[in-house]
Formats: sequence, C-alpha cells, structure tokens
Amino acid sequence: MSTTGRQIVWGVAFAFLLAVFISSVFLFIFPITSWSELWTRHFMDIPIVIFIPAFSIAMGILVGAATGIYWRNRLRLIEHSLHLLEEGSHHDIKMEAFTSLNEMKIIAERMEKIGKQITQQAKLSQRLATEKVEDQEARIQEIIEQERNRLARELHDSVSQQLFAASMLMSAINETKQHEEENDETKQLKMVEEMIHQSQLEMRALLLHLRPVALKNKSLQEGIEELLVELSQKVEMDIKWKVEEFPLDKGVEDHLFRILQESVSNTLRHAKAAKLDVLLIKRDDLVIMRVVDDGVGFEMEEGKAGSYGMQNMNERALEIGGTLKVISVKNKGTRLEVKVPLVKNGEEAND
Repeated sequence: MSTTGRQIVWGVAFAFLLAVFISSVFLFIFPITSWSELWTRHFMDIPIVIFIPAFSIAMGILVGAATGIYWRNRLRLIEHSLHLLEEGSHHDIKMEAFTSLNEMKIIAERMEKIGKQITQQAKLSQRLATEKVEDQEARIQEIIEQERNRLARELHDSVSQQLFAASMLMSAINETKQHEEENDETKQLKMVEEMIHQSQLEMRALLLHLRPVALKNKSLQEGIEELLVELSQKVEMDIKWKVEEFPLDKGVEDHLFRILQESVSNTLRHAKAAKLDVLLIKRDDLVIMRVVDDGVGFEMEEGKAGSYGMQNMNERALEIGGTLKVISVKNKGTRLEVKVPLVKNGEEAND
C-alpha cells in the first residue's frame, strides 16, 4: 500500500473516532428524548444523523490525504537523496529541504556523513589504483630493460663474436687468394666477406638500440666522446669528432645524445660509410650538433615516409625547442644537423 493510501485508511479510522466524539458531545449538549429526533434535527439543512458521519469521514479523508502527500514527498526526497548518494553526487543533495523536522535533520546529517566517507573511500581507491598502475609500469620497464640487457649480452657474447671470427677467417682466406687470378670463387668469397662485415655493422647498431649508453652523471661532451671512442674500436670506419665544452640542461643533453645514438645507428645499418664526422659547437645562442657520413645516402621523400628513427629524432628535437634538418644525396652521403636555442629560466641566454 502506498503512503497516501495508508494515511487515508488512518484518516478514515480517525474519522470514525471523530464521529463518535462529535456525537457524544452533541448528545451531551442537546439531549434527545427519542432516536427519531436525529432525523428531525438539522444542521445546514442536513439531518444530524447524516451530517456527523459525513463530516467526520470527509475530515478524515482530507487529513489523511494531506498527511499522506506530505510524508510521500518527504520519503521521495529521502529516496532521491539516497540515489544521489549512490551515484556519488552527494554534493547535490539539498540539505535545507530536511530542516522541517528534527528527525529529518538527523537523517540529513547521517547522509552527509556517509557521503563524506564515500568520497574519502573513492579518493583512497583512486590513489591506490594510480599507484598500482605506476608501480606496474615501473616494474614492466625494469623487466624490459633487464631483458634488453640480457639479449644484448647474449648477442655480444655469441653472435657478435662469431661474426668477428668469421670476418677474420674470410679476410685470411681472401689474403691467401689475392695473388691468384680472380674468378667466380674469389668474387664470391669477397662478397661473403662484405656480407659478414655488413652483418657486423648491423649487429653493432642493434646492440646500440638494445643497450644504449646513458649519460648518467656524465656531460653530453663526455658521453659523445665515450660513445665514439668505443665505436671506433669496434668498426672499420674513420670516425672524427669535434666537441666543444659548454654547460647544458640535463633534458637538452639527454635528447641530443639520443638523437646522436639514433643517427649513428642509422649510419651503421644503412649508410655503408667509410667516414663519420660529429660536431658539437655553440654559436651565439644556438647549440649545433652535426653528423655527417659519406655513405650511400637516400631519397629524402623515402626517408620521411618510412623511417621511424627519423620521426623519433625529429620529435626529440621539437621537444627541446630545436629544429632537425637532414640533407642526403644518393651515393654522396648524409648530413644531419640539429639546432637548439639556448634558454635560461624561460628566457634566451645572453652570453
């Protein structure tokens, strides 16, 4: 039964009691000698015997309906407030609507307290979820780094050493045959030696990607020299560099170093170059890093369309407010140049 219907029933019961009370008062004030007088006495031209029950029932229904509607609205307000609380929108609950009764005030205070507890629990849950995701990402990155290092060590200790041994063996074989007349066999042996040499370069580039040298506590200049010295000891390439000493922000140093690593890796894998020149200088308020090789080069449109490494270098240059320019000519080499403006505390440096 609905709230309104229940209150009407209670109103009818109230009407019955009211009718008994009015009848008793009426008979006490106006005593009757016979029951027939109930039909002969009138109030507002209505016999008393009909008026008293009708008036009592009407008043009962009216009072019951009024109280029923009132409590229905109160209960609906509570239901709506609980719904908002369930949806997490307890701030939208209109607490002033509960100020009509002390009991309603108590309910409002309880709901407000529960809402605050739910909000605190939600904040705690979200913070825990964020920390969990960050911890998972950190652990995943650590696992990936460990796996990359493991693969790099295995490749260096096995495949790289075997390629080196095969290269030495093929060089020795070709030296013994250099005085013989050139034929198909000697051509094939030289081709195999070139393929092994290229595979070594590919391996060096792969190792550079798998286990890139980090700057850590070194400056950019120290990192460049360490990288190029190590590279010159492992590949048959004429590597020269000119690196000036000047301070840079760590973020700029890291991005420039990663761009250099990517460029050197591309040179080893694709350029078939005999020379590599690296330049790092400061002119006015610009840092200039230039990498030049004398390799086979490539078509610029092909490089822009298909090179993930080229895109990565360009994004790194943009992140530090710099520009990346690449010039490559088929069979004449490639030149990569990065220019980064020097800034200090958000303003251009004045030296």
